[in-house]
Amino acid sequence: MNMTVEQMKQAACKAIDDNAQKILDLEYSIRTEPELGYKEFKTAAKIKAALDELGYSYTDGHAITGIITPVKGRDHKVNLAVMGELDAVLVKGHRLCDPVTGAAHCCGHSCQAASVIGVATALKAPGVMENLDGDITLMHVPSEEFVELEYRQSLKDEGKIKLFGGKQEFIRLGLMDNVDMMIMQHTSITENEGAEEWSKGNCGGAIGKGFVGKMIHYIGKESHAAMPSQGINALKAAQLGLTCIDANRETFRDEDGIRVHPIMTKGGDLVNVVPADVRLETYVRGSNTKAIFDASAKVDRALQAGAMAVGAQVEITQLPGYMCPFESEELKDVVYDNLKYILGEKNCHRNGPGGSTDASDVSNIMPTVHMRIGGASGVGHGANYEIANPDLAILKAAKIMACTAIDLLANGAEKALLVKNNFKAPMTKEEYLTQWCGLEKGKDF
Repeated sequence: MNMTVEQMKQAACKAIDDNAQKILDLEYSIRTEPELGYKEFKTAAKIKAALDELGYSYTDGHAITGIITPVKGRDHKVNLAVMGELDAVLVKGHRLCDPVTGAAHCCGHSCQAASVIGVATALKAPGVMENLDGDITLMHVPSEEFVELEYRQSLKDEGKIKLFGGKQEFIRLGLMDNVDMMIMQHTSITENEGAEEWSKGNCGGAIGKGFVGKMIHYIGKESHAAMPSQGINALKAAQLGLTCIDANRETFRDEDGIRVHPIMTKGGDLVNVVPADVRLETYVRGSNTKAIFDASAKVDRALQAGAMAVGAQVEITQLPGYMCPFESEELKDVVYDNLKYILGEKNCHRNGPGGSTDASDVSNIMPTVHMRIGGASGVGHGANYEIANPDLAILKAAKIMACTAIDLLANGAEKALLVKNNFKAPMTKEEYLTQWCGLEKGKDF
């Protein structure tokens, strides 16, 4: 049957409403069994069970735990990816954290994963896909959080991955090769007391930060702690390196938004032995690539200085983190129309803040919108983070993405083709893999 765009949107939203409790229950089930990146096996099983119930065919095991669900339209002019993330972060003080691993969904990825199932539900509404002139590929992607660097290095050493971010791996593996554009949503914090009404949703923005990652290994010489003159203290070297980083902070320009935030993952082995094996991890974040590389070089010099001061050695492994975002204004236009359609114009903005995400990597090779939809309270990555408004964070988020897909692919996919044809990618996939993902290098001092 022929349907107008409005009829398709109404049918899609009704399908989500009719299955609201199932979608909400799925999100809560994921939230109460959080898993860190490249370990999302229980989460993936729950997603696959939901897809099975809806009658979809999918492929799994992509980048270890990723799932891809193709949904065909009546014509195939454009392929739109709708993404959701699977992984949690480590917040041991959260009430729903895993008691063994400390993993907790304090960044809203449980809402992302469930909202994509909401989109899958919407696309099953009679007449929707039959009236769209493009395809939709639902992607549940692992490992957005760039954490547990040594564990991910072990996966790389075993040949299971080559890049630490899940979307980076999807690009490398060719899983995005037949995709023309991508949309996704990220839960944002809007439910704290005093939050502005307009903040219920936005299209994200170009002010997100990129970063490079670093694994740092200071190597000293063991001796009895009562005889430190016979050893070389790698912990002292690390402390000096961190102090030297701090000495550089006043040289970081405010407009570049540089952030360097190291952690120490190992400070030695025994209290009675001079530390000879000390390890750090850090990001060097910034709002533009030139500034990131400049700050990264300063950080390397600082870390080297700490080693030289006490006669230790330092090994610095630089990792390709996530790129700075690149915007498609035409795709943002369509997303913003649907934010207003679902949330009301007074409750949303076209532009909003961005963060560091591997969705930005995707945005550098194809049109991408990483929208922000509200519903959370507390502090992101904090122990008080909660999904306070699940209707907004999950159900309305699903409706916005489903209605955006309908707008893009209806009427000969005219809006999607406009987006595709007007987009000038900063780089090709091949350039991305060589110029950005080829940044990895090791330095020994």
